[in-house]
This record gives sequence, C-alpha cells and structure tokens, in this order.
Amino acid sequence: MGFAHYFRVWLSSVRYSIVRTMMFRMDFIMWSLVELFWMGVNLLLIGVIYSHTDSIAGWNQYQMLLLIGTSMLLQRLLMGFFWSNLFELGRNIRTGHFDFFLAQPGNPLFMVSTRKIDLDSLLNSFVAIAVIVYAVNKLGLHPGAADIVLYGVMLGCALVIHYAVVLLSVAVTFWLIGSEGIVGSYFTLFEFARLPREAFRGLKRVLFVWALPAVICSNIPAATLIGGFNPGNMLWLALTAAAWLGLAVLVFQRGLGRYSSASS
Repeated sequence: MGFAHYFRVWLSSVRYSIVRTMMFRMDFIMWSLVELFWMGVNLLLIGVIYSHTDSIAGWNQYQMLLLIGTSMLLQRLLMGFFWSNLFELGRNIRTGHFDFFLAQPGNPLFMVSTRKIDLDSLLNSFVAIAVIVYAVNKLGLHPGAADIVLYGVMLGCALVIHYAVVLLSVAVTFWLIGSEGIVGSYFTLFEFARLPREAFRGLKRVLFVWALPAVICSNIPAATLIGGFNPGNMLWLALTAAAWLGLAVLVFQRGLGRYSSASS
C-alpha cells in the first residue's frame, strides 16, 4: 500500500471528523473557547511576569512570547491531529475494540493515529500562529522564506517528538491495566517547554534539556527565528525526533505481539 492509499484513508477520516463535529456544534464551540481561555491565561501570565522584570534567563518579553507561541502551536497540532486517537488507544486495548483497527486496510499504527481529528484544537492553532507573528513583528525580525521553511521543518521534528512521547506512554497499556496516569505525565513534562533552556542549571539541565525532549521542542525553533539557523541545533532536534519515534514504534510493535484480541 502506497502513499496515495494512506492519503485517501486520511482524507476519509478528515471528512468523518468534520461531519461529526458539525453534528455536535455546541461541543465544538465550548471546547474551542476552553482552549482559547487556557491560551489567554498563559499569555496574561507572561504580561504579569514582565511587568516586574525585563529579562528571564536572557529572554525579553517578546522573545518569551515567541517561545510560548511556539509551545502552544505544537500542543494545538498534537491535540488536533493525534491526541484523541492515542488517548483512546489504551481503552481500546483493554476492551478489545483494538481489533477494529487490526482489521483495517493499512498499518495498525497509522490507522490508530489518524482515525479522527479535533477541529477545535486546529482552529486555535491559528491563534498560536498569530501570537508568533505578533512577537516576530515586535522583535523587528524579518525572516525570509528559507527561515520560515526551516522553522516549519523544526516544528515538524518537534511534533514528532510530542507524538512519540504520547505513543510511548500509551503503548505500555499492552503490559499494564491502564496508562492514564502515565499519559497525564506528558502535560507535566512539556510544561517545561515554555521555559528558556538557559534557565535550567545542573541536574535540571541534564534531565529536561538533554535526557528528556521537553525543552528543546520549542526552544530550538524559537531560537532559530530569533538568532538564525544553527546546524548543530537542527541536527540535535532531528536526531532526537528519530530516536524517540523509533523507540515508540518499537514498543508499540512489541506490544502488538502481546495483544489478545476480544475474540481470542
């Protein structure tokens, strides 16, 4: 099965998601407003903090705003494209509904990951983009087409890392009764993504900058727009994305070998 087949399957999932969302418009509106409120609180917090200081770890208010916007965009994209699918994976494994995905015409991981999208999160991704554009203008930056493409590539690598961490957390359901607590740790870990990596020292730097991929996901793309392209940072982010995705897929494939279907 080639790319064209999987693309048609994904388009079918998109159409299904749109139709389903339009059937429950109030849910869509309410969740969009909840996410917008959460984003507004984060932006308000930045304003409050910088009313008392000019710099945090060498980052001024608009540099920090760019970092926050990048972090919010990554989470909105993850929530929009993958979160609901992966979060439901654990329940499907426990109930045997995972059989449905094994019977689909395609790779099980692809079918699990792309069954539906959340339009409310994708809608608010434009709010995050607006925050990024505003911060870039306030900083007096003038990124060219190549800079924007590089930023997009780095966002793609960072999104792969976010996806891999959630998949790895959920895949342990093949061995455990439930993984909700582990999946919830994703939010705790990536809270650190909204902080400059220069703010971390000692053991915290080793843990959250080097060992775990929380900080670099938003810091490296934002730093690229602010200070220009750094090949070392790009390589670091790409290799980290490849390593975490490889580990997550390996654990998922091992878990498939342990899965007992509802009919067995």
